Amino acid sequence: MTEHKHTNRLVRETSPYLLQHAHNPVDWYAWGPDALEAAKKADKPIFLSIGYSACHWCHVMERESFENEETAALMNRHFINVKVDREERPDLDEIYMGAVQLLTGRGGWPMSVFLLPDLRPFFGGTYFPPRDGMGMPGFPTVLEQIARAFKARRLELGQSAEKIVEAVRDMCAIQGEPGAVDASLLDRACEGLVKGFDREHGGFGHAPKFPPSMELNLLLRRHRRGRDARYLEVVETTLDRMARGGMYDQVGGGFCRYSTDERWLVPHFEKMLYDNSLLARTYLAAWQATGKPFYARVARETLDYVLRDMSRAGGGFFSAEDADSEGVEGKFYVWEPAEVLSLLGDEDGRLFCEFYDITREGNFEEKNIPNVPTPIEEFARARKLDAETLVARLDAGRAKLLTARARRVRPGLDDKLLTSWNALMVRSMAAGWQILGDRRYLDAAIATSRFLLDTLLKDGRLLVTWRAGQAKLNAYLDDYAFLLAALLDLYESTFDRVWLDEALRLNRTVLERFWDAKEGGFFFTSDDHETLLARTKAPYDGVIPSGNSEMAMNLLRLSLLTGDADLRERAGRILSLFHESMASSPRGFANMLCALDFFLGPTTEVALAGPAGSAEVEGFLRAIHGRYLPNRVLALTDPGDPGAADLERTVPLLAGKRLADGKPAAYVCTASTCSLPVTSVEKLAEQLEAGGGGE
Repeated sequence: MTEHKHTNRLVRETSPYLLQHAHNPVDWYAWGPDALEAAKKADKPIFLSIGYSACHWCHVMERESFENEETAALMNRHFINVKVDREERPDLDEIYMGAVQLLTGRGGWPMSVFLLPDLRPFFGGTYFPPRDGMGMPGFPTVLEQIARAFKARRLELGQSAEKIVEAVRDMCAIQGEPGAVDASLLDRACEGLVKGFDREHGGFGHAPKFPPSMELNLLLRRHRRGRDARYLEVVETTLDRMARGGMYDQVGGGFCRYSTDERWLVPHFEKMLYDNSLLARTYLAAWQATGKPFYARVARETLDYVLRDMSRAGGGFFSAEDADSEGVEGKFYVWEPAEVLSLLGDEDGRLFCEFYDITREGNFEEKNIPNVPTPIEEFARARKLDAETLVARLDAGRAKLLTARARRVRPGLDDKLLTSWNALMVRSMAAGWQILGDRRYLDAAIATSRFLLDTLLKDGRLLVTWRAGQAKLNAYLDDYAFLLAALLDLYESTFDRVWLDEALRLNRTVLERFWDAKEGGFFFTSDDHETLLARTKAPYDGVIPSGNSEMAMNLLRLSLLTGDADLRERAGRILSLFHESMASSPRGFANMLCALDFFLGPTTEVALAGPAGSAEVEGFLRAIHGRYLPNRVLALTDPGDPGAADLERTVPLLAGKRLADGKPAAYVCTASTCSLPVTSVEKLAEQLEAGGGGE
């Protein structure tokens, strides 16, 4: 058993990020009543440090400052020191990140904020170096100056803190008045995306580049409507370049968090569950829309990476893999030509190195991040190689490198389970089953959903996180919204009504606990959540969709399934509330704009009548899932099932849908008007092409 010189209160926590700091000489508290009471009792300012386990610069600041005995002594003498995992407490992260952005004009992690004992922020920043230099104060200097100011200028700090709090509340308030929404918002947003498109490298703007999943989904939707080739060009170029770059793990599958350069070559190497969820679904949608096998392959490799490296036995997905291994960023992922040649032999090794840009000079700190400068078809033609044979040789080489890489020291794993991120990956696994037909994905989606409902749903209320047998923290809007969407996807994947019933129960809780009856929209926290400086609505679609945009989509889907017009009206109120925000900052509301696209319609409602699993129904499902139909809901009734009548009362879309001439039948409906039943896949395909969500 390892003996540690220091142990602090964080040793009692479950978050891997907090546990990383449990043996710092800093007298850390977790956020909670103990820390807040200690600050008031000692009349000391709070140093609030917020980060996450896969954050490279969080590790750097820990090594340089939090593990330093002298710096820790300064912190302990003058401050109550509080550590927060932003992934467990996004409510705190949003509020205090707003303060840091107001104070410094920028944000990021680690976040370093100084608070008065009543939790009002008065100074903040991100990473602070250990020593003064380059025009920047070192962290010890900051600590000493803040401590002196707290003693000598307390009144002034209080006045400044009050102004910051008011500014944060203003920042969190909805900008502008509600307004009517129409398709012009979508058109302006897409034109803006085309204008900001990097035609050479894909994506938008300059480095650093984050994967723009939601923006690409919006462009796919608009292309479906108007067949504007420019929109599809943006999508395909971006998806191609991302998947060929070093941001994509060419050896093991899965995407890193973002690219530090405009070419998608050099990533920040941490791999986040949410990125891989959103990207897998975007590549699957692109495969449906274009029929390009490359997109299906990338989606499959991404989902397989999650099953292999990010999955818990018995259900559940881990949160993240670190950027660092053995204290070096990216060490796990880079290669030298000699390593490749020793594993693959001279002939296959040279071919592999040429294709994946592995050279003596290197492309990253004298080593190599595998990437694909030349598409495989073009590479094969230039070298007069058979493309299929080339693919087989490269795949065999990747498998050998993956086996060899598994013997390296792996990056750290954040093995906590977050309800919201797990729900996102359930959606991707369900989509993988629907579109690729791989049963492993459905099994993973079902096992994870059962785990979430059994372990993180207590007395009808969700919890945020689970690790080491402990579930805790009152859930946020995102947890409810994403899980609700995942359960609807599972219903459409299995037609087991248990998933639909659970979704309806969750929806009732969201409406009761999060809905703003006065202005519309959903608060990020429930009505019985801990009181903080502000109760926000967290409207922005950032690295994950906002809870409000996802709930707008959920309400629209449920309205079509259940016939509840109130749910559609509430979705409309959400969209109206964020009208000005969508108009002024479309990239920050891309998923909200996708919900608007659904709201404006047309939609496609498909009702199937027949036994689930029958050959005829399976044929219908292949026709449906093989097409890009974004504004679609799907339900099934088996007239021979004793529970069919009750299901049809819950889902009026199914009412009256019966077999046709004794055969399973499909009904395609738009705007509450249904076609005559069809019994052949060919006829169903014709109807879907004629009215399936396009104009």
